[in-house]
Amino acid sequence: MGKISGAKALLEALKKEGVSIIFGIPGGAILPIYDELYDFDIRHVLCQHEQSAAHMADGFARACGKPGVCFATSGPGATNLVTGIANAYMDSSPLIAVTGQVPKSMIGKDAFQEVDIIGITTPITKYNFQPRSASEIPEIVKKAFFIASTGRKGPVLIDIPKDVQTEEFEAEFPEKVTIRGYNPYKKPCEKQINIAVKWLASAERPMILAGGGAIYSEASSYILKISEFLLAPVATSLMGKGVFPEDHPLSLGLLGMHGTLAANKLVSEADVLLSVGTRFSDRTTGKVDEFCKEAKVIHIDIDEAEISKNKKVDLAIIADASEALKAIYEKLINYLSKKEETPWFKRVKEFKEIWEGWIFEEESNKELKPIPILKILRKILPIDSILVTEVGQNQMWSALYFKVFKPKTFITSGGLGTMGFGLPASIGAKAAKPDVPVVDVAGDGSFMMTENALSVSVAENLPIIAVIINNKVLGMVAQWQRLFYGKRYSAVKLDRVDFVKLAEAYGAHGVRVQDLNEFSNALKECLKLDVASVIDVPISPEENVLPMVPPGSSLEKIMGVEKWDWVMKKG
Repeated sequence: MGKISGAKALLEALKKEGVSIIFGIPGGAILPIYDELYDFDIRHVLCQHEQSAAHMADGFARACGKPGVCFATSGPGATNLVTGIANAYMDSSPLIAVTGQVPKSMIGKDAFQEVDIIGITTPITKYNFQPRSASEIPEIVKKAFFIASTGRKGPVLIDIPKDVQTEEFEAEFPEKVTIRGYNPYKKPCEKQINIAVKWLASAERPMILAGGGAIYSEASSYILKISEFLLAPVATSLMGKGVFPEDHPLSLGLLGMHGTLAANKLVSEADVLLSVGTRFSDRTTGKVDEFCKEAKVIHIDIDEAEISKNKKVDLAIIADASEALKAIYEKLINYLSKKEETPWFKRVKEFKEIWEGWIFEEESNKELKPIPILKILRKILPIDSILVTEVGQNQMWSALYFKVFKPKTFITSGGLGTMGFGLPASIGAKAAKPDVPVVDVAGDGSFMMTENALSVSVAENLPIIAVIINNKVLGMVAQWQRLFYGKRYSAVKLDRVDFVKLAEAYGAHGVRVQDLNEFSNALKECLKLDVASVIDVPISPEENVLPMVPPGSSLEKIMGVEKWDWVMKKG
């Protein structure tokens, strides 16, 4: 290839990794890379804020499974990425963040727009690199993609000094790399698989808990097979939503603080819990000492550090989830016959009927309320549509009441709970899946955190639909103040923005609806448009997300299900 600059080497290496789109904002310390980008066949999406650039790359990665890439300059550009990088880290999303840096000779001298982004991001990345020579760049890029997309996935940062970007060298690009001490391919131990099979086969009340790791591992088919073979119901963490079809008779839906009645109640009755790719977060387990304390807990995870970190487990299988489940299933079918109707399955059906009755009970009027809004969305959107959420009440209403049937069609900020995630992440998802509708279910507070990303959607022809469930307050904060702080509503009222005019100002389509019929018609109209749309859906500020488990309580202390106390006590 002859001599090329470090900047060109970076872009050549990205192309070799299959990168076709980058989200970012240029600045002084990354200008050599942007100058080379001018001549490259890689699409660049010009963002309005680096946080949004990171969320777009994150949304892209979650929708298609490939690492998303974002660019930022040094100093404030780099620090603006931090929230997005932390968000990807908490949710194990593969992300490559490239930042410009001041020249090597100026590092450590408080140069203009210098910041130690390596030091800042070390706790929130799987790894980070700072090449001191252009010749290091090809191998670093190869390693970055290898690290980000293998094992427990996550973000990797590459910080490139400006003089390294302009330095020329004889480029060679490695076909593969190995990293000493990094072995992401972990095979399941046969002895542990045998124990798991024995426990599952003898269980009277087996249950499966699936998390985001099951989606990343593409373990859906084996979760379905094992569930149907054992008649074991499946609950998911927030990150696991979509790994098991939620219209299946054995689907319990979401587990945790805002979990379904069926999932939260039945997990305490299980005698064996098969947990797959989930880290037992406090939002999933409630009071962890009370979580599933009567059951034998089997934990499959690719990351050994997660074993017994939050919940002490009885059996750990450190391996790729799909491979471990495949091994368990193949032994199970040779170990016993497929289970038929069992008392446990009848119990599951009883709870599901109660839950379905809650969700699908007919509304007495056309008033705009969260549950019928989500029901209409599910009814109208095609099965492959991607629903992205903001953070707050809108997120939990979506998780509870919008049924998802396929992996990677529900995208949300689970671990960090980043307000402002939804809109830019939906734009990234649209870039990854241009042929399917992408809808951002938003709260007004979360939407306003990154609303300027709407201009990116319009300018870059990445049309998404934002459905703003607008209660004119910081909804989840207000709900906690209502339930736990004696209705002392401190600093939560918003009512500041006309979202229709805001949408129009950015060149998007805006519409406000007043009842469910108008909402239904507006959604159908927006699906036909080739420009970003905003549907402003005003609701009462007094709406709560229910059921709910109070923070720090066990999952059995469920608020909002009092009328079914008799069922709760039967178990």
